[in-house]
Amino acid sequence: MTRFIVVPQWQGSASSRAMQLIDGAEALAGDLPRPRTVVVDVPMEAGEALDTGVLRASSLRRIRAQLDAALELSAEPVLTVGGDAGVAPAAIAHAAARCSRLAVLWVAAHPALHDPSSSPSGAFETMALGAVLGRTDAGLGLAPGTVAPERVLLAAARAADTAEETVAAALGILSFMIPGDTDGLLAALSGMDADGLYVHVDVAALDPSAVTGMVRPVPFGPSVTELTAAVAGARERVPLVGASLSGYSPASAAVATDDLGPLLRIVGALA
Repeated sequence: MTRFIVVPQWQGSASSRAMQLIDGAEALAGDLPRPRTVVVDVPMEAGEALDTGVLRASSLRRIRAQLDAALELSAEPVLTVGGDAGVAPAAIAHAAARCSRLAVLWVAAHPALHDPSSSPSGAFETMALGAVLGRTDAGLGLAPGTVAPERVLLAAARAADTAEETVAAALGILSFMIPGDTDGLLAALSGMDADGLYVHVDVAALDPSAVTGMVRPVPFGPSVTELTAAVAGARERVPLVGASLSGYSPASAAVATDDLGPLLRIVGALA
């Protein structure tokens, strides 16, 4: 049975409206089963970079320590709910410790493959997948080799920067559109000899018509139905051992429940 960890982290966001992520995470938390849900206490202060090249690294490290502790308490699959995409590396590390050949399906318009030297903003969410692959440390990344690049797949990534495209090509990371090449995505996953699957979904992976609460909407994304069908197909091929959902950024707490219908369908697909 899936456990839920809600992390209203905003310190990893590149947005000037980053604190809207708190309202999004809290709205989602309100519809999750209480006995199986833990909410991580996120500090209100922004934090300092500490010469890491990662904005607000001091606060991000504090949150990471709390998230690691919460993850360690669960022997069951965990769905980690942000907040920004910077919550994913800790959750992926937890999943990777429980299988030897973890595959990661990263569903996001922005592939998050930067490192501190290439990120235009220095925000950790722009480096989150890079951190999973050992390209960003700052006390926030995984050791190189924890997740093999050849077992990482991008989906719905249609707003990659040149530096991210270069990294993906160098590491052999394949990218697929949903729904245009869902079959190719699933075939690639089937050929990975993976013994566990982790799925990360950022809300901005969706087409902007699907939900209103997006920080950086990018046109021509999948619908909720198309995205959840792809996730279901992936789960049929490799057992799901963990997942995360990030990036729900409603304009205010008053409208934070407006998008819960489609977002809870995604939660259901990941749980």
